Amino acid sequence: MRIRNLANASEIVSNSKYLIENPEVYRDKWQSVFKNSNPICLEVGTGKGNFIIDMAIKNPCVNFVGLEKYTSVIARALQKCEDLKLDNLVFINGDALNLDKWFNKEIDTIYLNFSDPWPKKRHAKRRLTSEIFLSLYDKIFKDTCKIVQKTDNTILFESSIISLSNYGYKIEDISLDLWSTDKVYSETEYEHKFRLQGDKIYYLRAVKK
Repeated sequence: MRIRNLANASEIVSNSKYLIENPEVYRDKWQSVFKNSNPICLEVGTGKGNFIIDMAIKNPCVNFVGLEKYTSVIARALQKCEDLKLDNLVFINGDALNLDKWFNKEIDTIYLNFSDPWPKKRHAKRRLTSEIFLSLYDKIFKDTCKIVQKTDNTILFESSIISLSNYGYKIEDISLDLWSTDKVYSETEYEHKFRLQGDKIYYLRAVKK
């Protein structure tokens, strides 16, 4: 992903009411952040926030956390929230490898939207559906493990199916051309671009009990 620097990104991030600055403080206490016991969904690699903001607007009885590693990217997501009044959405600026330091059996669903495919075999362990990450997710899922993935990358999609299946997940829903149906989905900025270009979007929903 090409990262365009935003001159005042650090200022935007530090001043946003939607950013959780020290997420480790809320480990085991995320209900106190949202002030309710509604399900908590996590998007790993939230990008500029289009998907998770739309999901939060459409699902007021579900809580959402957007995780993004790059400050210049998450700053743009936070900018989009400035004029919104969403009590069910917060963001974390950090690395997914630290997820178990921030959450403990508190997440209902994980969304992986257009993650870095890491196409070379020697980088396969870096994929967000590799065994390394799946074992990390085990530590933060509340009960049933639920992963929803969207990608335009065939290599990543095929490897995800294999990795998830080998790890005990059941693929409950799958599409090789998500937007070929009449159903409307919340979409990322990348997805919107790909859809307009006519590119196919691969989708799966996997569950492990």
